[in-house]
Amino acid sequence: MSTPNPSPETTVPHPSEGLITLTHVIYALHAFSAFTGLLSSAFILTAFLTGWPSIIAVILNYAKRAEVRGTWLDSHFGWQIRTFWYALLWLLWGGVAFVTLLGIPAALVVWVLTGLWVLYRIARGWMTLSGQKPMPQ
Repeated sequence: MSTPNPSPETTVPHPSEGLITLTHVIYALHAFSAFTGLLSSAFILTAFLTGWPSIIAVILNYAKRAEVRGTWLDSHFGWQIRTFWYALLWLLWGGVAFVTLLGIPAALVVWVLTGLWVLYRIARGWMTLSGQKPMPQ
């Protein structure tokens, strides 16, 4: 008779409450930066990438990533970091398109869609964090 395998949830260490709170703060910093783009003349995307709250959030992600390694919060840190860097990549792609006269409308569409994508990723990640679940890979 074989013994049952432990479920994956029992083998993954549970993060401390402080790290969970920190992850909420990081989502809040990203959200604050992104939403300032809605309230000002800046795009969501540029406010997200250049706002001090978002830059501080990414620095915190990298500084605390080793502490969350192996916990379900690791997926949230990866989600937040990827959101930032992919948004920057799309901003740069739009910038390249913008330098051509025909690419200006395409660049504007890319920037607006990327801004909406950033808002989606912040909302989805934060809601998943509130349920104390990892982000799907």
